[in-house]
Amino acid sequence: MGLAKELRNRRKQARRKIEVAEWGDDDGAFTLYCRPITCYDLNELQRKHPTVLQNPSIASMVDLIVMKAEGQDGEKLFTSAEDKIDLMGEETIIVSEIANQMFGTIESVEDLTKN
Repeated sequence: MGLAKELRNRRKQARRKIEVAEWGDDDGAFTLYCRPITCYDLNELQRKHPTVLQNPSIASMVDLIVMKAEGQDGEKLFTSAEDKIDLMGEETIIVSEIANQMFGTIESVEDLTKN
């Protein structure tokens, strides 16, 4: 086994919990999860959206959500082109907030003060 593979196997990938009040029901906000964004993920996004890091578009944010959103069971929430079309119909503020949380690296004030 190569070093890169060994390091990848050691890596703990805690999932980030994202609550979307606008997608919720009477029981509360809708919850989705996402694993950290990897170099591979960024490479895939940049192939479709070359300026995603400098000037992210709504389409790039939707692609990120489709790529990374998981349910509590770890299964992808969005898998089809139809899902992408439906997400493109959402309000921009909802899509951008989800994408911002996926890109975020600090989970809480407590995490910030640990460093």
